[in-house]
Amino acid sequence: MTNRTEIYQGLHAQLKGLLEGEDDLVASLANTAALISQELKFFWGGFYLGKNNELVLGPFQGPVACTRIQKGKGVCGSSWQENKTLLVPDVHEFPGHIACSAHSQSEIVIPIRNGEEVTMVLDVDSNQLDDFSEDDKAGLEKLMHLLQDHLYAA
Repeated sequence: MTNRTEIYQGLHAQLKGLLEGEDDLVASLANTAALISQELKFFWGGFYLGKNNELVLGPFQGPVACTRIQKGKGVCGSSWQENKTLLVPDVHEFPGHIACSAHSQSEIVIPIRNGEEVTMVLDVDSNQLDDFSEDDKAGLEKLMHLLQDHLYAA
């Protein structure tokens, strides 16, 4: 079985190819969510975009999701407000967790920035407890830096 670190290395090259020449935000986010979902097979993965002081559901892969999340609420809203990646081994232990699905057990959220401003977050949920590691954090952050550079290149 391939470990996730090796998977992330391959994902980086694939994402770079998918983004090359693409200038549409939705297309870029949709293909990124699909790539992560296809290769990593987590329960849910997608984007929430910052709009008018709340996060609004963007392209994703998985079952239906919460549509709007307030800044500072739940894992996504907290990551957005704190401007940092949050890795949560057990979502039921996270203060103020928003239960969009009863199947979600662990979660990782990575902020995506334009300069210093967080414009959106990548949210990935697993139906297994403690399913995310520091390798996932490093791998997903590297992918999101690639996406961020692509979206906000000067």
